[in-house]
Parts: sequence; C-alpha cells; structure tokens
Amino acid sequence: MTFSERSLAFGGQAVIEGVMLRSKTHKVISLRKTDGVIVTITEEAPSLSEKHVFFRQPFIRGPPAFIETLYMGMHSLFHSANVALEAENETISSKEIGFTITIIILVSAFFIIAPFFLLTLFPISGWLFNLFEVGIRLGLFLSFLSLISLWDEYHRILQYHGAEHKVINAYESRTPITLTEVKQCSRKHPRCGTAGIFIVMIISLLLFSLLPQTTIWIRLAYRIALIPVIGALSYEIMRFSGKKRSSQVVNILMYPGLVLQYLTTKEPTDDMILVAINALHELNKTMGYQIV
Repeated sequence: MTFSERSLAFGGQAVIEGVMLRSKTHKVISLRKTDGVIVTITEEAPSLSEKHVFFRQPFIRGPPAFIETLYMGMHSLFHSANVALEAENETISSKEIGFTITIIILVSAFFIIAPFFLLTLFPISGWLFNLFEVGIRLGLFLSFLSLISLWDEYHRILQYHGAEHKVINAYESRTPITLTEVKQCSRKHPRCGTAGIFIVMIISLLLFSLLPQTTIWIRLAYRIALIPVIGALSYEIMRFSGKKRSSQVVNILMYPGLVLQYLTTKEPTDDMILVAINALHELNKTMGYQIV
C-alpha cells in the first residue's frame, strides 16, 4: 500500500450521518443518505495558517485555530443536517443556525461562570478554590456528556466520531486503509477536542493559582481575559502530544483526556467506518494524493 504525505494536519469531526475531514487546504464531508448511498461534499477550505505566516507562529496560532475549527465544524454540521432533511423537503434556516450558536455560547459561559460564583459562597480561597472550581466544572461537563449520550440520535453521532478517530489513527500509523484494518484501530485520539478540554482545565488550574487573590469581579475578569492565553497554551500542548505519541511519559500525562473520549466516542458500525474511509480517500484525491 502506498501512502500520501503524513505531515498533513488531518482533523475532523462527526456530523449527522457522516464524517467531516479536513487538511490545511480542503474539507470533505461524507454522508450516508437514507437510501444507503454515500454522498461527498468537497470544498476548498484553506486554514488561516496557510493564508498568513503570522498565524503559523507558536502561541499565536492556537486561538485562531480553535475559532476556525468551531466555525468549520458548525458549518459542516448544519450542511449535513440539510442533506438529512432533503427527503422531507426541509432545510435549516440562518436564524436557526444563529439561535444554535447563541445557545452554545451561553452554555459555554455557564460552564465558566457558574462554578466560580458557586464557590464564592464558601470560605475557601487560593489553590483550593481553583481546585474545586476545576472539579465542579469537570463534573458539570461529564454530567452533560452523560445525559446527551442517552439521546439515540446523538449516540449515532458519537459512533461516527469513533469512526473518524479510527480512520485518522489508521492513516497516521500507516495502517492499510481497509475496513478490517481500520476496525482494529483505537477510537481515541490525543488531538481530539475532548482531550483538549482536559488540558484546558489543568492549564486553568495552574494559571489561576498564580494570580493574586483580589475582589470577586477582578478575579472573574482575569478568567475571561485569560481565555486566549489558556487556549494558546493548550493548543501547543495538544500539538506536542500528537507528535510524541510514542512517548510513554506523554501517553501517561494524556491518559485522563483519552479516558474522557469513552463518553464522546462510541464503537462505530461497519457502514459508519466505510463513510469515514470514503472521506479520507476523497480528501487525499483533492490534494493530488492517493491511497492505493
């Protein structure tokens, strides 16, 4: 089997009845329609780092990459939803997209602010305050994931998420890209956003512990103002861990983040893996590469 260049920054996510994969220059969405046919949507989607040298610099590239990933992910998710609704002659409007994004922002703000204000009601401070804050935030996040994973439709998205990870793991480890081989690959991946959330929480704990203990509102302002800094540090750690996957020390440190992926991924069916394989083949072809 001949493989294309492995230095490409592959990433992606699960969408409704499919998988989105992207490189530095293209994005491919492969979806399985209700009649069983796999359809593919291919778009040029150059990353900011490809357009501007400035956004390739360490500790600068992180926050723009997170925003770009969120935008492309949302766009792909709604694109897949519209394909799924074609049979019912329905589409998702821009207002519905805007409403969903607003909800996501509000939920994110809740996870940031609620634990902080809750702990201000108790006589604790310093590193202990920060430790409990991270613990409560992690508990809320895990509870949220556990609840939505009970929803049947979302469970299928988690399965496609597992398929996405399996095919990327196969590609990056030079495993033959066949159904039999890809099925044996792990559904966990160190560059997954779930592992990133764990890293963000640890960085937050360490960083907030260094800040002076002032008034409630100044401490809250610190937390909001330092979001880009936390994002930048977390991004660099994720990149480093992805490059050092053979290191036993790195694997031990990243293990909690990988464990979280048992909640955000599920074992996919063969049909789902084939959709992910199709997305990988199509993405390679758009860049002039081929997996033989």
